[in-house]
Amino acid sequence: MIQARGLDFHRAGVYPLAILCGGAMGLIEFVRNYDDLSTDMGYQFKFYCDKCGNGWVSPFQTSKLGAAGSILRAAGGLFGGVFGQAAHGEYEIRRATQGKAHDSALQTAVEEAKKNFKKCTRCGHWVCPESCWNAEKGLCEDCAPDLAEESAAAQAQVAKDQVFDKARATDLVKDVDIVSNVNVQCPQCRAKVAGGKFCPDCGAPMSPKIQCKKCGTEMKPGAKFCPECGQKMA
Repeated sequence: MIQARGLDFHRAGVYPLAILCGGAMGLIEFVRNYDDLSTDMGYQFKFYCDKCGNGWVSPFQTSKLGAAGSILRAAGGLFGGVFGQAAHGEYEIRRATQGKAHDSALQTAVEEAKKNFKKCTRCGHWVCPESCWNAEKGLCEDCAPDLAEESAAAQAQVAKDQVFDKARATDLVKDVDIVSNVNVQCPQCRAKVAGGKFCPDCGAPMSPKIQCKKCGTEMKPGAKFCPECGQKMA
C-alpha cells in the first residue's frame, strides 16, 4: 500500500511517481508531494514545491464516465426503475475503469506541472523557480544557496546576537536596591506598594525596627527571642 501526505492512495486509486500506462508500469518523474483533488466528475491535482511547499493546481479534466453518470443518476432520481439501475451499473463500470483514466489524467497533469517547476540535477527535487531556484548555478537553493540572501540573513542574525550581548553588558537596574529588604506589601495596612521606605497609604515604615522590650536590642522582624538576653517576644 502506498501512502503520501497522509492519504491512502491504494483506496483512492492514486499511485505516486509510478502509474500504469497502457498496461505497462511507467515512471512519472515529478515531485513527491501532491494532493489528489479529483472527484467523480473529473480529475485535478495540486503539486507542491519540494522546498517551500508552494503549489500549482492543474486544470480540471472532465471524466466522461462521471458526466454520463450524473445524467443517469438524475434520470434515475426522476423516474427510478431502469434508469436507477443504469446509474448503479454505470457506477460499477466507473469503479472498474477508474484506475486507467485516473492514471492518464495524472500523467497529463504532471507534464503540465513540470513547466512550472525546476528539477535540481544534484538532489532530484522539483522546486518553484520564483523562490527556491538558483538560476545562476542551475541548482535548487538547498544545493546552491543564494549568497546574497545568505549574507543578508547572516548579517541580521549577527545584529540580533549583538543586541542581546549589548543588553547583557548594560546595567539596566542600577537604580534598583537589591540589598535592602524589599516589601511589596505594607506590614501595617497590607496595602500593595512598589518600593520606598514608607507606605504611601498609611505612612508606616516598610522595614519597621523591632527592639527587645527588655534590653533594647534591635532584631529582625519575625524573631521569637532576643539574641542578646533571650527575652521571648510577644
